[in-house]
Amino acid sequence: MLRRLHPDQPTSFAFTPANQAWAEAQITKYPEGRQASAIIPLLWRAQEQEGWLSRPAIEHVSEMLGLAYIRGLEVATFYFMFQLQPVGSVAHIQVCGTTSCMICGAEDLIAVCKEKIAAKAHQISDDGKFSWEEVECLGACSNAPMAQIGKDYYEDLTTEGFAAMIDDMAAGKVPVPGPQNGRYASEPLSGLTSLTDYDSGKTQYNASVQLAVDIGDSIKRIDGTEVPLTAPWQGKDQPGAAAKRDDQMPPAGPDGAQGGRTAAEEAAPRDVGDSSDQRSEAPGEAKGVDAIAKPAQGSVAPQPKSPTPTTTVAASAEKNAETTGTKPATLDAPRDTGADNLQRITGIGPKLEKLVNSLGFYHFDQVASWTSEESAWVDQNLEGFKGRATRDAWVEQAKVLASGEATEFSSRAEKDDTNEK
Repeated sequence: MLRRLHPDQPTSFAFTPANQAWAEAQITKYPEGRQASAIIPLLWRAQEQEGWLSRPAIEHVSEMLGLAYIRGLEVATFYFMFQLQPVGSVAHIQVCGTTSCMICGAEDLIAVCKEKIAAKAHQISDDGKFSWEEVECLGACSNAPMAQIGKDYYEDLTTEGFAAMIDDMAAGKVPVPGPQNGRYASEPLSGLTSLTDYDSGKTQYNASVQLAVDIGDSIKRIDGTEVPLTAPWQGKDQPGAAAKRDDQMPPAGPDGAQGGRTAAEEAAPRDVGDSSDQRSEAPGEAKGVDAIAKPAQGSVAPQPKSPTPTTTVAASAEKNAETTGTKPATLDAPRDTGADNLQRITGIGPKLEKLVNSLGFYHFDQVASWTSEESAWVDQNLEGFKGRATRDAWVEQAKVLASGEATEFSSRAEKDDTNEK
């Protein structure tokens, strides 16, 4: 199936403060230069907050991880767990339609969805509360037929029970996830015939369902206040810090070094390259100053060298100016009238606007005056976003905006800002 972004997109996205803190804590799980590995949990949290993934949400997460937007889009469009269009405000229901579930009645569940929600998949119900789709195997074959709602499984469904479940959710009730026919997990419906002491010491529900019940966020949007701001791998007295407890560190290697590295290797500086280093990397790998330099496939590894200090955007820009394009005229600060809102230009979000400002550009007429050589210089110096100015036609948009007129994108942005107020 071809997965595309929805044609109607919001102009911006931001995590709630609590979700932002959660996301930043997630990033600390990964080694320096490999923060891009956090993209799936961050995209998932964005979806849990909004119900679906918009382009601004994907780009926001990409910016947090220092990834080009296309890398974030590659992940979001590949995995069917990510919804690329608006969903029902209460629940988006994913009915498994693969072999076991199909044999056990998935088509009847889909008929319920068509009757009670909408005639076609991904359509939102008239009351705006529900949407649905058929998906491939979700791996709960022994409890077929089943459906996934949010991150929880609802198993052993019947048409009557499923219809009643949708009515309950519409009324504000939250059905308990897991088997809906009295089973504890996936044991025989008739009861255990072996391992009969299995019942001793067990919780009220199986582990997955018990966790869902304890957290209590089964079908609600997640604003982040439901979970601790400090991740479990961080020091309890250091919210937002990346400190690990001794019992969470990798096993010690020779000479007492952590993670199997020798003490000498631990002490040796790591070469991280400079901020202009932009290798062609596989999807999901970090770029720029935070990337750990490594040879391209099949090449000879470079000899160790002294660590290169992290350079500022401005210093990197001066370096690149010697080899690529012509540096445009810049300003040290906005004019007295104040900086223009460069986010009115397609492709410029909050982080990229700060980067453009740091290069000395604050006004539409500055961008509008760039020549092709100057645009090439800007493209080369947009660390993490190289080529964005040309790709999104910044100069053409800026000319319209500098003249006092509006582009289609800026008009939509102004309208959304007015509605928010």
